[in-house]
Amino acid sequence: MPQTDFLNFDSLLSPEELQIRDVAQQFVRERVLPVIEDCYERGVYPTEIIKPMGELGFYGCTLPEEYGCAGLNNIAYGLITQELERGDSGVRSFASVQSSLVMYPIFTFGTEEQKRKWLPALAKGEKIGCFGLTEPDYGSNPSDMATRAERTKYGWKLNGAKMWITNGSIADVAVVWAKTGADARSIRGFLVEKGTPGFSAPEIKKKHSLRASITSELIFQDCEIPEENILPNVEGLRGPLSCLNQARYGIAWGAVGSALATYATALAYSLSRIQFGKPIASFQLTQRKLAEMITEISKAQLLAYHVGKLKDAGKVTPAQISMAKRNNVAMALEVAREARTILGANGISAEYPVMRHMNNLESVLTYEGTHDIHTLIIGAEVTGIQAFK
Repeated sequence: MPQTDFLNFDSLLSPEELQIRDVAQQFVRERVLPVIEDCYERGVYPTEIIKPMGELGFYGCTLPEEYGCAGLNNIAYGLITQELERGDSGVRSFASVQSSLVMYPIFTFGTEEQKRKWLPALAKGEKIGCFGLTEPDYGSNPSDMATRAERTKYGWKLNGAKMWITNGSIADVAVVWAKTGADARSIRGFLVEKGTPGFSAPEIKKKHSLRASITSELIFQDCEIPEENILPNVEGLRGPLSCLNQARYGIAWGAVGSALATYATALAYSLSRIQFGKPIASFQLTQRKLAEMITEISKAQLLAYHVGKLKDAGKVTPAQISMAKRNNVAMALEVAREARTILGANGISAEYPVMRHMNNLESVLTYEGTHDIHTLIIGAEVTGIQAFK
């Protein structure tokens, strides 16, 4: 068994947290790993795991039990995302979008009727959601979004487009952010249901990354939204950005899972690969790589854990979450690249998960705020100066 818990991280976890982590780990081992390479090569998501993940309580797991959710703490949620991404970034992305970008805004900003209608079904995986913020021309600057919502006699009329939307073409409901006026203060959230006239979600194909994930456009052409489908309790960018903070927290943990997968693969390979009459694990350069990999993984896991503790205490800041997302994804990408060098030519083979994780992480480095944007968020926090305005 490869040494992946160098600092006895498990000693920080409660018995319940360990049990939840182990359940997620077993699920990935039994249901994800046997199929994920084939799904990645074919460019499809393993939809057969959607409802089983709901049955295990993976969706919206920090939300209250009265809405069909598990009511867990943020450490438990982080451990679930760590294990899901140990399987594949696409699987973690599915759960992350469902939980942080769909269920969270409905719970936080929605009416009681909206919560009762959507949250139990989303928690069980009986309904699927997506989140529409990024547009073809506006990514890091969502305040300039072009999507507009205009009042009508019966509600709202939506026009515009969203891009790079996980789960879009299979979603039953889309949480869509649009301007109702001239500036960012007018941004509102709408629940756009599948089958609404004027709404379409064509899937984006021909990807080199996140292939085992459904990515779509969302297109709105005079799309009529009833008044009861607006999220009434938020206005402005605070709404979508608070959702992104929830997702970024999960990504910080997920990246650790990806790094654990590639590191464990490289370590096991180095112990069994014989060159010049001995395993390559005996060579100094290989040991240096492995030592640096497990050191950075351990540091990243402790960072995610501490941010989770702050989050549970209600003391976390967006910049602290940005630090965890920025550091941990960059770390995981570097670990994957080092793992590929240890495997040599075998590193590009689908027999091993290294290149799949590496390609996925190139997307994770960009979405939910690019590496550079998170750098500037941290910079603004420590200097008091906004460098990107």
